[in-house]
This record gives sequence, structure tokens and C-alpha cells, in this order.
Amino acid sequence: MVHGKTLFKETVLHSVLEDGGEEAESEKLQLEEQRGSWTEVDMRGPKDHCSRPDGNALDRGEREGEEEVKEKELGEEECVNSDEDYDTDLELEGKDEAYDPTGQACYMRACEMLQVFPASNFLRHLQNEDLSMMYRGLGPQGTKALAVPLVTNTSILRLNLRDNWMEGMGGAAIAEMLKENCYITEMDLSDNNLGDYGARAIAGMLKENSTLVSLNLSGNHFTDRSAEHLGPALITNTKLQHLNLSYNALGERAGQTLGDALSENTGLKSLSLAWNCIRGRGAVTLANGLGGNILLTTVDLSYNGFAKEGAIALGQALKENNVLEELNVSNNRIPPEGAIHLAMGLKVNKTIKYLNMGRNPIQSAGCYGILKSIQENPDSAMETLDFTVITVNQEFEDLYTAVKEIFPALTVNHGGRIGTFRKAKP
Repeated sequence: MVHGKTLFKETVLHSVLEDGGEEAESEKLQLEEQRGSWTEVDMRGPKDHCSRPDGNALDRGEREGEEEVKEKELGEEECVNSDEDYDTDLELEGKDEAYDPTGQACYMRACEMLQVFPASNFLRHLQNEDLSMMYRGLGPQGTKALAVPLVTNTSILRLNLRDNWMEGMGGAAIAEMLKENCYITEMDLSDNNLGDYGARAIAGMLKENSTLVSLNLSGNHFTDRSAEHLGPALITNTKLQHLNLSYNALGERAGQTLGDALSENTGLKSLSLAWNCIRGRGAVTLANGLGGNILLTTVDLSYNGFAKEGAIALGQALKENNVLEELNVSNNRIPPEGAIHLAMGLKVNKTIKYLNMGRNPIQSAGCYGILKSIQENPDSAMETLDFTVITVNQEFEDLYTAVKEIFPALTVNHGGRIGTFRKAKP
């Protein structure tokens, strides 16, 4: 257990609980206010109860003297245990602990110190390749306890921690764990309210981790400040292939930051930015970044605000990009003119197989322009055009019939033909 105890101290609790500056301190205060009646604990137990290694209580003078020395050494305001005290706390009284290859004993001890109930599902499946801990209500403290045995776990390859309300502090614990763990390849941290603080911790992890392939960060209240941390991390990291940032609050500045990062990223193959607030200059910069990317094959930009300017930039990106295969820009307020500019890119693109333009006000004219560009591109790889909810006219239907003769495998989905459902005249 000595090895496990050392990792516990150095990679999880110490890193997560240490003072990270004014921003980290503010985050801690906010989390404590939200938890209300939760008991604040350090590695040994309740915050206001310090003891000697032999179990006897320290008097006030000795405690104040010890805290003063530790504050100078560690630069923290909280009372933090020394290495010697910490090791003593983890040892069983008068007995040597047996080697713990599963990490169960380490997890139980972490739960005891953090005063949380152990998760039985976690204990049962610690040696599985796939572990799902969705909707378990772990919270920040439960997440910290979970991270401890995962530092040295060699069995779990895919971990799902969706919707556990771990908040920024819990996310930081998982990030510290992933800096050490070199076996987990897929991680789902969606719907955990990680916020900007958690995003910063995740970004720091991505700069060091070399095994994570898939990461889901959907629904975590990320803002433009989160993108400022994640952008540089995506430039550094070359191993992450699938990233989901959907259902966040990424806005115009985030689009600019991520666009610059995508132009230099050499790892991602799929990216989802659906259901955010990317528009204006952010949309244009992001589209430009896609034009310069050399690996992305699947991109979901649905439910943003690309509008005409963003569609024009996407059209230019499709002229330059020669790897993108699937693009979803549905519900982006793109008008007919924007669709025509996007179609100009499709006229020379040789890789796009799936394009979703549904729920945009492009009207039948915009649909016609896109389909016409496919007809005029003999090297087009298009297999599916999605114009969901958009009604088309007979002229579009006639063009579709002609295009099918050139590309028999092409499928077009739309909201029906204008006039189809009118009642016949008597």
C-alpha cells in the first residue's frame, strides 16, 4: 500500500486541494456555498480536528506552531498533513497491509478519509475493461475518492462518469488521475457542471496525457474562458481523436480560439460543437480553421449561428479541405445566399459524403443550388443531402431526377414538395 498511498497524496488530493490562485480559491468558496451543510474535510478528517501521529490531540499552541511551519512550506491557508503524518494515517494499526492489486482497499480508505459512502458498483467492476458510473451522484468528494485507485488501475479502458455533478473540483481530480493513468482510452465526463475551472484542469491534462483517444465534455457549462484553455491544449495534444464539446456556452471568442487551434491540430478525427453560441467572427474563424485542418473527417456544427458570413467561410473551407467527409450545419440561420456560397465549395470538393443543411431558411432555391453543384462536380463523393423540414418545388425534383442518373447512390431528404398536400379541386 505504500506505493498507493504515495500516489494518493501526490497525484490526487495534494494536486486537487492545493491553492491554485485567486480563481481556484473563488471556485472552492462557490462549491462550499452550494454544498451548504457538507462537512469540509482534509486528508485526515474534519478540518478543525488535528492530531498527533500517535492519536493524541494537539493543544492549541502546538497546533498553531505546526500550522505556521506548514503554511510556509506549502503556501496554503489550510492545515495540510506532512508526509510522515499522512503515511501514518493510512497504515492499519499494528499490521502490515497486504498488496492490493484491485485497488479496493485503497478506494475504501479514500472514502473513509473523504467521508463519502463507497460506490458498490465501482468496487464490483474495478477489473472490467468497461465501467459505467452514470447518474451515481458522486459529487466532488465522491469523485476524488474514485480517482485514487484509478491512478494505478490497469484494467479499465473505457470509463463513463456522465451526470455525476462532480463540478470543477471533481473534474480536477479526474484530470490529475488521467495524467498518471496510461490505460484509459475513452472517457465520458458529460453533464458534470465542470465549468471554466474544470476546463482548465482538463486542458492541463490533455497537454500531458498520451493515451486518451475519445473525450466527451458535453453539457458542462463551458464558456469562452474554457476555450482559452482548451485551444492551446488541442494544439499540443496529438493523440485525442474524438472530442465532444456540444451543449455548452461557447460563443464568438471561443469560435475564434478553437478555429485557430483546429488549423494546427494533428490528432482529431471527429469534433462536435453542436448546441453552442458560435457566430459572427467566431464562425468565420472556425470555418477557416476547418479549411486548414488535415485530419478531421466528421464535424457537427448544428444549432449555432453561422448565418450568411459563416456559410460563405464554410464554402471557402470546402474548396481547401480534402479530408472532411461529414458536415452538419443544420439550424444555423443560413439564408439562400449563404447556401449558394457554400455550394461553390461543393462544386470542387472531392471528399464530402454527408451534408446536413436541414432546418435552415435556405428555401427551395438554396436546396437547388447545392444539388446543382453536385451535378456539376464529376468528382463529387456525396452520398446523402439532408434538407429536413425544408420544402422544395417541382424544379428541384426534376433536377434530383437528372442528378440520380449521374450519381445513382445519392439520397436526398427534404420536407416535402410544395403543393403536394393541397386538396384536389372538385
